[in-house]
Amino acid sequence: MRSEPDDPPIDEAPPVARLRPRRRWGTYLIWLVPLVAAGVAGWLVWSHQQEWGPTISIMFRDGNGLKVGQTEIRYRGVPVGEVTGLELTDDRAYVVVTARIRHDAADIARTGSVFWVVRPEVGIETVRGLATVITGPYIEVFPGSGASKRDFIGAERPSPDLGMRGLRLTLASAQLGSIRPRTAVTYRGVQVGTVLRSTLSRDSTAAQIHVLIDQRYARLVRVGSRFWSTGGIDVNLSLFKGVEINIESLRSLVAGGIAFATPETADSATPKEGTIFVLHDKPEKEWLTWAPKVALPPGD
Repeated sequence: MRSEPDDPPIDEAPPVARLRPRRRWGTYLIWLVPLVAAGVAGWLVWSHQQEWGPTISIMFRDGNGLKVGQTEIRYRGVPVGEVTGLELTDDRAYVVVTARIRHDAADIARTGSVFWVVRPEVGIETVRGLATVITGPYIEVFPGSGASKRDFIGAERPSPDLGMRGLRLTLASAQLGSIRPRTAVTYRGVQVGTVLRSTLSRDSTAAQIHVLIDQRYARLVRVGSRFWSTGGIDVNLSLFKGVEINIESLRSLVAGGIAFATPETADSATPKEGTIFVLHDKPEKEWLTWAPKVALPPGD
C-alpha cells in the first residue's frame, strides 16, 4: 500500500514589526510651559507700566519717616502715587523725593500744585494725622490748574486758605496776643472765616492779622463792621450785679479768637480786598446788640 507523500511545507513570511511614530507631546509641553510663563510675565510688566504715569521730584526740608516703595502720595485720602527714591541735594539743605504718579491721576502734577508731608500734629486748634502714628507719614497733594510740571518744592504745611475762596481783610492791632494762623473768625458765635497769617506793619508800629472770610459769609462784612478779640476772660465788677464773667468759648479761651458785628445802619458796600480794620481788645455793648438782616446764599 502506497502512502501519499506529505504536502510540501508552505513558506510563511516572518512577522514585520510596525513602528509607531513617537508622540512629541512631552517635548511640546516642556517648551510650552516657559513660553506661557514668559507671556504672563510680559503681560504683568505691560499692565504695571500702564498703571503708572509721570515721574516727579519734590524737595522737602525734612524727609523723616518717608520710605521708598512704602510712602504714598494721596489726594482726598486716595493713593495717587508712591515714593521711589530719596536723596539729598548737593548742599545738603533739602531732601529730593522722587515719586511716580498713577496714570489716571497724572494731571495732579501741574503748576500750582502743593505737596506737603502729613505727620502727627496735636495742637490747641486742631488734631491731625494721628493715623500716621501707625501707618507712617504720607504726602498729601492739592492739584494746581497750570501747565504740566515735574519739579516741585514741598510746603512745610498747607496754607489755611488752600482751596478756599472768599474776602481777604487785614486787621490792625497793637498786640498780636494769642491769635495764630487758623484762629477762627466768628459772627454770632458761628465760624465764618479764619486767620491766615500775621505780619508787622511797614513802620513796625502795629501787628497786622490777615484773615479770610468765607465767600458765603462775605456779605456780612460792611464798611462799618467792628472786629474785636475774643481771647481770654472778660471780668466785670458791678456794685449791683456783682461779678460778671464773659467767655466767648472754651476754644477762644485757650487759643484766642476774633469776632465781628455789623450795624443795621452801616454802609451797604462790601469792603474791597485787603481793606484794613482795627482789631479792638473787647466789644462795646452797642456792638453786641446789632442785628442786621443779611440774606445769605445757600450753603453746601
